[in-house]
Amino acid sequence: MCAIAGLLFKKGRPASFSMTTGAALTEILDATLHRGPDSTGWALYHPALEGQLRMRFFIGANGSGQGDIEKIHAALADQDVTLLAGEVLGCTYGARVRFNGDVLALTHAIERQVRLVSIGASLDILKDVGQPFELSPRYAIDAFDGGHGIAHIRLATESGVHPDTAHPFWACGFSDVATVHNGQLTNYWIMRRRLERRGMVFQTENDTELIAVYLAYQMSRGADLEAALRASLEDLDGTYSYLVATRDAIGYAKDKLAAKPMVKYENEDLIAISSEEVGLNRLFPGRALATSEPAPLTYGLWRRESVFA
Repeated sequence: MCAIAGLLFKKGRPASFSMTTGAALTEILDATLHRGPDSTGWALYHPALEGQLRMRFFIGANGSGQGDIEKIHAALADQDVTLLAGEVLGCTYGARVRFNGDVLALTHAIERQVRLVSIGASLDILKDVGQPFELSPRYAIDAFDGGHGIAHIRLATESGVHPDTAHPFWACGFSDVATVHNGQLTNYWIMRRRLERRGMVFQTENDTELIAVYLAYQMSRGADLEAALRASLEDLDGTYSYLVATRDAIGYAKDKLAAKPMVKYENEDLIAISSEEVGLNRLFPGRALATSEPAPLTYGLWRRESVFA
């Protein structure tokens, strides 16, 4: 099955909402744990820092992590990337760097030496094998209090249970684009080969990554996120409900069969999304919520400070 989660504060977190953004996403996931107990991940969007990027890498366990960190430092130095700070969280190493060049070119240059999780001025993806409440303290998720994020729990079906097959997926080579997905894309290989012929890069064989790369490709050719979402309804075959996040927005799309559930709650302060209503109830215990489920073959988009849906 799998479960998706999303939260966006339109104008900052209201004082009446007591949870941090990270804690709220974790609560949504835990409430829907029966849909995907194998792995967990969060795509979190921090305030952007001028001229800087957040980079996250997978590193090995059992004593091999330090060697991986040394390789990361060497790969960055080879590309004239200035390391400003770094820290280990779980099976990942997060680096804050100064870099003003082309992210896609940087990705091509270092991807064979190191294992990238994400790059973004705002984006930081944290994911691992395990369940939400187990992983949240390991990755300091509750400390995240940014304006928006998406998250996922996975029931493995088409590939093994590993950190790199957990969701969310980054649009490899494109800053700040991430996706989570419940469902299956039946034209994955056709679309992947088409995008690879156009220079796009894939890190895994998970079909959710295709959504991220596809949307990034559309936007790289001049489409805005709304147009890319609309085009995906025609180009992506299968049964799916997916969320995409960018530096200032969260969007969704549902296929024509709408077999994969997605429930949303919106008020003047926020939009919250879950695969089941029980996830939204965790955010507002004891309240009756006016929730809704998007119709088949629809898409929507919510931005910080302004909203379209």
